Amino acid sequence: MRAMVLGIAVLYNTDYEHLAAAGADALAVRASAEAIRDALRVAGHRAELMGMWGKDVAEVVTKLERDRPDLVFNLCESLNGIARNEIAVPALLDLLGFAYTGGDAMALACALFKPRTKDVLLGRGISTPPYRVIANPADLARVAAEALDYPWFVKLANEDASVGITADNVVRDAAGLATRVRQLLAEFGEPLLLERYVEGREVNVTLLGSGDNVIMLPLHEIDFAAMPAGRPHIVSYAAKWDENHVDYVGTKPVPLRDADAALVARIAATARAAWDAVGLRDYGRVDLRVDAAGTPWVIDVNPNCDISPDAGVHRAAMAHGWDYPTLISRIAELAYARAQATKA
Repeated sequence: MRAMVLGIAVLYNTDYEHLAAAGADALAVRASAEAIRDALRVAGHRAELMGMWGKDVAEVVTKLERDRPDLVFNLCESLNGIARNEIAVPALLDLLGFAYTGGDAMALACALFKPRTKDVLLGRGISTPPYRVIANPADLARVAAEALDYPWFVKLANEDASVGITADNVVRDAAGLATRVRQLLAEFGEPLLLERYVEGREVNVTLLGSGDNVIMLPLHEIDFAAMPAGRPHIVSYAAKWDENHVDYVGTKPVPLRDADAALVARIAATARAAWDAVGLRDYGRVDLRVDAAGTPWVIDVNPNCDISPDAGVHRAAMAHGWDYPTLISRIAELAYARAQATKA
């Protein structure tokens, strides 16, 4: 018999359902929420979906107050179509006194704005590539005039899911930098993060737990062997979302290979330091690039990483011997136990 049966509200963002041009995204978000609800039920918990799109906050609060779930499984990654609004959800849940999964508002805010994450990591002495922020033409002129040790890598400063990333984001000189930056500023109108490109292996580290009780699931890396010659070894937007693209074929996640104990220990220590610095809890992912000298460099810290059945976190869990319901219920139970310990 199960030692713990929880009533869980699976809270997810339905804002994309209100955007006519985002049909596929809306379906993917809902499918992930449904898979998590179903996994919780298989594991023996009572789980129900609860959608929120941003302008229905009062209605959602009323439902939560009425149902009083033991735990809110927070899957909201945006509200009203704006990613930075995700920080409002944990803040609201803290205000109302509900236990919930994942990082608090401060952790999500830090991770959402990548330059702030970089400052935190650098302040802690954690290896992460040096960076610049470019928000306008004046910033571009200043950075392009620097004697940068190219290549460098350009990405949106406060987006995830590889939005805006193509092969052209690896810039190899000032002219290439200027061209790509102007394109991205025109297309997205958002600040850009420019960081020194680390040639080498890309390693994904999944961590679960809180406080001193954090475990690392088996490490995975991106296999770039099938990438066409001359194409940069990066995970572009197409690599994640376009099954017909060469980048999708050329970026296969596989268990970490040919890594001695010392390298694994360095990766684990760096990822755990990044986890602590940003304030992750319950579950999260740290992505690193490992250079030729064996130094791991943090390139992303994700407190709200994809935990759908076909995502990397589940892949790491399977390598650990967990099926999907075990993974999802473990996250829920860790979050609930953490919240209860805080109250004690």
